[in-house]
Amino acid sequence: MGFDLDAPIRLALGKELAEFLNSYYESLPTRNVQPSAIERKYAPLSNGLPEEGMHPITAFRELSKAMVADGFHVPSANYFGLMNPTPAFMAVMGEALVSGLNPQLATQARQQLASKIENETITWLTERTGWKDEEGAPIGSGTFTSGGNEANFSALAMALAYSFAGVVEDGVASIDGQPVIYVSEEAHHSIDKSAGLLGIGRNAVTHIMVDPNMHVDPRRMEIAIRDDLRHAKKPFCIVGTIGTTNSGAVDDITSLAVLARKYNMWLHVDGAYGGAAILSNRHEHITRGLELADSITVDPHKWMAMPFSAGVVLTRHAEMLEKTFGVSTPYMPKGDTPAPIDNFKVSAQWSRRCNALKLWLTLRTHGRKAFEDHFTNQIQLAQDFATKVRHSATYELACEPDLTILNLRVKGVDMDEMQLSARHEAIVEEVTRSGERWISETKICGMSVIRVMVISYLTTHKHLDELWYALQKALVQ
Repeated sequence: MGFDLDAPIRLALGKELAEFLNSYYESLPTRNVQPSAIERKYAPLSNGLPEEGMHPITAFRELSKAMVADGFHVPSANYFGLMNPTPAFMAVMGEALVSGLNPQLATQARQQLASKIENETITWLTERTGWKDEEGAPIGSGTFTSGGNEANFSALAMALAYSFAGVVEDGVASIDGQPVIYVSEEAHHSIDKSAGLLGIGRNAVTHIMVDPNMHVDPRRMEIAIRDDLRHAKKPFCIVGTIGTTNSGAVDDITSLAVLARKYNMWLHVDGAYGGAAILSNRHEHITRGLELADSITVDPHKWMAMPFSAGVVLTRHAEMLEKTFGVSTPYMPKGDTPAPIDNFKVSAQWSRRCNALKLWLTLRTHGRKAFEDHFTNQIQLAQDFATKVRHSATYELACEPDLTILNLRVKGVDMDEMQLSARHEAIVEEVTRSGERWISETKICGMSVIRVMVISYLTTHKHLDELWYALQKALVQ
């Protein structure tokens, strides 16, 4: 059978997909996250390369059935794991449309509407940052990325190009001294990875201690900056975080901005998780100071309930996008009429998927206020769960939650950190053994914690009450 399926088969496959997704989404409020421990399969697949195909409907049915039976169901309401949400269904529809139409966003001329949708979505987001020119008009620009890693990399590349004039053409060898980036010790690993990829080295990242609630300490950061200046190093970038991966901590961006201006440094805010709150008027305290940043990362595939993958990097210095990423090519299409700058000139990517359409379509369908309500509901669920922990005789909070991540520790035990970590891992194993729900063990500042995150818009008090019961039961196993 050739790739060009006939109309009846295409329609039949479309019906299969629609019915499958509808049934799957109906199951998510009560669906187990994964098979039980004894049913999990870890061996790799051993199928040989097919020489002849099978009927497409048979192939699709076999695959969809297996993906449900043996899958790990991040969209389940009982998933309390990493920053992976239940995708909004309109976003799933947008993804299907993008996959079928396959627009190429490298250039404006090649796929104008898809590019316009991305440009409009970027405009909506930059307008929410608070960036304005001297006349009070909104400023800034940005680009969609594959995710937070690429967005943070892009921001640091712009910071480097902004701070050191010759670095884009002549490389880091043109810098007279060691460039240094300052971040929280709880910052995402993508900052270290990016520093290595940019050629300044992972040792160029200085990790600053945090306070008891996991916020970076600006006073310690300034001490580190001054010390590096005395040793002829080149401090050029501060990175603050709105929603750290382990604990959801929100740094004091205003204080970091004061430091950045004082020492003429670029301020980047990794808001991959909590930066989504720019869509909310009700939660301005989360993004306070964001208007002082030079660049921002937001991951719609986290708190904005988008499917993978979608990252965004925004900057108040729109010209730095082209200065950092722009190249000339003789083979790209050229138009006779003025057009916005081509996407390949403002992005680390070349061929570009239309990652903006799913967010644009969801915003068009549900509106900004739906996101605001979504954030409010999840924060309230997390706060109510935190109250249970505070009043508990068996667990305690390792730090106060800023967003929807909770860090729990077993209370009142005479154990060293290694023993407590083993205890936490055993509790997590017991809670997740049946496959009904999923939580994890992690470390914050070297301390073992049980990490619980409210991330699915399907999660209710009932799901959290059942999780709390499972946590209590696991203590006596």
